[in-house]
Amino acid sequence: MQLTKAEEQIMQILWELEQASVQDILKEFKDSKPARTTVATILSILETKGFANHKQDGRANIYFPLLSKSEYSKKQLFGVLKDYFNGSYSAMTSFFAKERNLSLEDLNDLFEETKQQISDENE
Repeated sequence: MQLTKAEEQIMQILWELEQASVQDILKEFKDSKPARTTVATILSILETKGFANHKQDGRANIYFPLLSKSEYSKKQLFGVLKDYFNGSYSAMTSFFAKERNLSLEDLNDLFEETKQQISDENE
């Protein structure tokens, strides 16, 4: 399930803070702050979608993510891979290499970093 831009913006804050009240979330907006009711409504939608939950702390609700940022990122990336690249990692890598005009050195560095991460995970 994909998040809307507004939902993702709230989730980014929850992932960063780990838990927050509506007031805590509002404090994180630098420019044009949304209305308190807007944030509360989005949090309710996130709960319905299974992305967040809350606990009661006195009169305030404290919200927390149910899905980690890395889990969400992984699901989104695999969705893009499936929907736009027919599940082909090489097609996706080739697309991004061309789009970003990556050099052979950049690609080799990426390959080496990936090998190292896989090696670290298997230890």
